[in-house]
Amino acid sequence: MRIDLHTHSTASDGTDTPAELVANAAAAGLDVVALTDHDTVGGHQRAIDALPEGLTLVTGAELSCRVDGVGMHLLAYLFDPADAELERARELVRDDRVPRAQEMVRKLRALDVPITWEQVARIAGDGSVGRPHVAAALVELGVVPTVSDAFTPDWLGNGGRAYAEKHEFDPFEAVRLVKAAGGVAVFAHPGAVKRGAVVPESTIAALAEAGLDGIEVDHMDHDGPTRARLRGLARELGLLTTGSSDYHGSRKTVELGACTTDPEIYGEITRRATGAFPVPGAGGAVRR
Repeated sequence: MRIDLHTHSTASDGTDTPAELVANAAAAGLDVVALTDHDTVGGHQRAIDALPEGLTLVTGAELSCRVDGVGMHLLAYLFDPADAELERARELVRDDRVPRAQEMVRKLRALDVPITWEQVARIAGDGSVGRPHVAAALVELGVVPTVSDAFTPDWLGNGGRAYAEKHEFDPFEAVRLVKAAGGVAVFAHPGAVKRGAVVPESTIAALAEAGLDGIEVDHMDHDGPTRARLRGLARELGLLTTGSSDYHGSRKTVELGACTTDPEIYGEITRRATGAFPVPGAGGAVRR
């Protein structure tokens, strides 16, 4: 089985619609794909309605968190999408996305970058606006060659010249909410140092004690030594280890299935989840 547990669609900052995403996942030879848009489940039903035979969809979301001044992302899998407490918390994060992106535009213009809010809004379309849309505008303007090159201290990286804070989850509260909604919580790309500061291993250990299920180890932003270190840490803490592409369509160069999750780990994730089932084949209800 080929299992990719971290992808994005136009419901947040990817370039594939949810229907295109599942079609492309099937074409890439995946057996299982997770749709984990930022702080939203808005693409789930459209992905389910278009789900090809032979492909299983794992519903999820990537939650924006911050601890001790350091940003981090939490992948939440197979939670109940109707859970009121988790939805209210996600809504607070989503509501802050537009003013945050507008603040980044203001900072960039102060740096003599001829970016406009209208440009960023056009790129975001119906998606949940975020830094990748601002980064895509910088690519359009020729300021940086790729979206990834915008995520540096010079531009939009954490603490960078045009970075702007936003409302984010406390990760300990996020883990609690995900687990209460029947979901499984995995720390996304915890060693992605090129994005900026990362949380220390002591925080990962504390999150494990608070109920964190796993860490994403095999990821494009982790080199070999980082993967080995994280795998060892996971063994010490009793955490699951996942792998995934963090696919964003044409917005990033990574392809679907670039990194994958071991089928035994995937099986354990589905066993732990009580909020939703993986969806096989050509559609169906996601709630238990």
